[in-house]
Amino acid sequence: MIGRVLLAVEDSPDALAAARVALELALGMQARLRIVHVLVDHEFDAALAAATGAAREGGGRPAATAILRRIAGMAEATGIEAEVAVLDGGVGQAILDDARRWAADVVVMGRSRRGGSGEPYVGEQTRHVLEFAERPVLVVPPLPAPVGHPFGSGPRSPW
Repeated sequence: MIGRVLLAVEDSPDALAAARVALELALGMQARLRIVHVLVDHEFDAALAAATGAAREGGGRPAATAILRRIAGMAEATGIEAEVAVLDGGVGQAILDDARRWAADVVVMGRSRRGGSGEPYVGEQTRHVLEFAERPVLVVPPLPAPVGHPFGSGPRSPW
């Protein structure tokens, strides 16, 4: 039985597709949901501060907090309780370590769209998680949300 779903997210359409699947899985299995975002040397917040001209406050994690808040709000709207966490370190290893500590039954993450040679491309961090995982990993391709679906309103969904 799946009782704990760990969702690893970033600010991308791929991560949002993974969020939609993780929410459906958690809802269908009545599982606990943990949503994590990994900061690498706070580069995400530094980029946000540089783009907006805002000073970084209190260790600076506003971008990660916004991503987590957005997906946790999606969970709450469907009656799923979710806990969130911002992790530091190497992305793949931080996800694996958190999955082990939290005793996740499955890790859900998005597949990257990036690629150059026409070969299938999962993404470096996703590949790392797949290679070293001690529990099942669900890699979600980018998916359009069906019209009328509770987690989106079509291919141009606001989430």
